[in-house]
Amino acid sequence: MSRLHRSTAATAVAAALAVLPASVAAAPPAAAHAAPHRARISTAHVLPGDRVYPEGIAADPGTGALYAGSFADGTIYRMRPGLRTAEVFLPAGADGRHTANGLEVDRAGRLWVTDSSSGVAVYDTRTRRLLARFTVPGEDRRFVNDLAIAPDGTAYLTDSARSAVYRVTLRDLAAARGGTGTLAVAFDLDGVLDPHGPADFTLNGIVADPAGRFLLTDDMLGGDLYRLDPATGAVRRVVLQGGDMHNADGLELQHGRLWTANNLDNVLTRWRVAPDGARARLERRLADPGLQVPTTLVRRHGTLYVVRSQFDKGGPLGDGVPETPFTIAAVRGI
Repeated sequence: MSRLHRSTAATAVAAALAVLPASVAAAPPAAAHAAPHRARISTAHVLPGDRVYPEGIAADPGTGALYAGSFADGTIYRMRPGLRTAEVFLPAGADGRHTANGLEVDRAGRLWVTDSSSGVAVYDTRTRRLLARFTVPGEDRRFVNDLAIAPDGTAYLTDSARSAVYRVTLRDLAAARGGTGTLAVAFDLDGVLDPHGPADFTLNGIVADPAGRFLLTDDMLGGDLYRLDPATGAVRRVVLQGGDMHNADGLELQHGRLWTANNLDNVLTRWRVAPDGARARLERRLADPGLQVPTTLVRRHGTLYVVRSQFDKGGPLGDGVPETPFTIAAVRGI
């Protein structure tokens, strides 16, 4: 890691560990009524390497391949259907990439990869060619975390350090093709979120409504979910019933249901989201140490593919020795 990466990771560790006691000791009473759910957890894919510490995952809608990224060094892995062991798709440090946090594959077969220390890079999945890069302007603290692709092709990215959501349109992508562009702020939630310190981490996962009406993003520190309106710029807090979003990391939204990976809690949840995105009700909750600090997830054909980060075992959240190989879990029944 570079010095910048080490500093950023250390801040993330402090923020994550700071919220752990609160989420464990002060869980809302309503959450007690969500009965633990039995599900089948197995290993779907193996990631080669002994210091992977995976963070993000994405599914290619055209080929069915999955992509995962390493927070430790920015390696991108590709997992082909029917093959258990992943291949290295983009090597560590390619194009100056320090980390690989959020991943998404759009309908045109472009792979978007966020680097927490800088911004996002866009690749052609067929040729592995770098198409464009977009960076956060200025030198202030930043942590570009997750991203979602809206139906119109616009990419939205969370910044956990700045409580902001950036935007990259298809026009921006065309203008920067082969070069570098600047990330523009689409939503600034710094004054909207519950009070937090300047070193706290807030926004994390983000998903887009398939109809293009709204985005949903979680505040892992405050435990809230927010609805963002791309058309008007309006921001509103989603009414949650039965639980909250403490330690919520990656999100997945399909057919009116929202799945979350709650990292430090080793928990997956499933919520029923109202058609207008204004309310969400907790339906199922799965807690299992075998999730190994899940950071995000993607759903294909009824199965959740969950990233087992092991951040608490010699990674950015703790000391110790990770269990190797690092893996992607398949979870069915939630």
